[in-house]
Amino acid sequence: MGEVLTIEAPGRVALVEEKLPEVPEGGFRVATAYSGVSAGTELTYVKGDNPYLNATFDRELGLFVPGTPSIEYPVRGIGYMQVGQVVETRTTAVREGARVAMAYGHRTAYVADPLADRFVELPEDLDPLLGVYVAHMGPICANGLLHAAHDLYGPAARRLGDGVHGRRVVVVGAGVVGLLVACFAMHGGAAEVVVVDETPARLEVAAALGADVLAASQDDTDDDPAVTLKRRWRHGPQDRGADVVFQCRGRARALALGLRLLRPQGTLVDLAFYTEGAGEVRLGEEFHHNGLSVRCAQIGRVPRGLAHAWDRERLSYETIGLLREWGPRLRRHLVTDVVGFRDAPLLLGDLAARRRQSLQAVLRHEIEEEGG
Repeated sequence: MGEVLTIEAPGRVALVEEKLPEVPEGGFRVATAYSGVSAGTELTYVKGDNPYLNATFDRELGLFVPGTPSIEYPVRGIGYMQVGQVVETRTTAVREGARVAMAYGHRTAYVADPLADRFVELPEDLDPLLGVYVAHMGPICANGLLHAAHDLYGPAARRLGDGVHGRRVVVVGAGVVGLLVACFAMHGGAAEVVVVDETPARLEVAAALGADVLAASQDDTDDDPAVTLKRRWRHGPQDRGADVVFQCRGRARALALGLRLLRPQGTLVDLAFYTEGAGEVRLGEEFHHNGLSVRCAQIGRVPRGLAHAWDRERLSYETIGLLREWGPRLRRHLVTDVVGFRDAPLLLGDLAARRRQSLQAVLRHEIEEEGG
């Protein structure tokens, strides 16, 4: 038996027992060691504002059709940042004892099929807790960098950092996605990386990771980050601002600010998830007059013409490279909460209700409890 996190209804989170199947020929079983919490996507189910709860996404048409929900309560197995140890294997694809990064939801154990379930074996020199970023979250952020590279070089882009190398970069939003994107940009050789956010504590983390920071205030011209950076970053007459902006906060005002930060004909790479729409985005102002572009970097797709060279495995490989260099700093500054699986319902409930603030929370499970 194992346990799985379930959201019974908005605001109601619990751990329930889950019967595991026998390991089939060609499969393997993992005991979870760490499971990272996404304070964005996962909390939309706890709060009840995820669009899948109120509409069906027609993948053929690429449209949300209101009415019948795609997902209904209880919602089980959310989460996409797991690290487990292989405790039983009936395949040559992975050895017993290996540590693997996967995306199988918040559960204490999982039986996997290597033909259906993606897994990445973690190198011995990597902090296993940071392995929560390898399977999915790291590739999400790396894909943002890849879109910037494609915007500049098209299918000729060769390196992940091609779109930021030697360029002035702004990251809007200092959550986990924004901070990892900032680290990828610094890792890729950006001339300058500035992180903009409304929360002083998050800006402190960004600064500790090595980025420059600005508060996201537009109340006063002297404190407006767009004015500050456009005074500082000059490319030519009437050409000021960021070469590329990565928008990583799911609020319309953050997107509006990101557009204001760009130089004329610049590109904003959008990694955010707007559960409330984007009514505050003023498309008649900077977006129109400066000829700007917005590119959505969603993990379901890499840029056109690059799928043959940049699959999910390569994005995970780039993530491992980042973690090898930045791991100690990320472990020290980004991971703010490590709690036991038993405390997961309370943690998610508190985060959704804003009774608790966390940057990156990680659920820890002692593998010995599973007898592995």
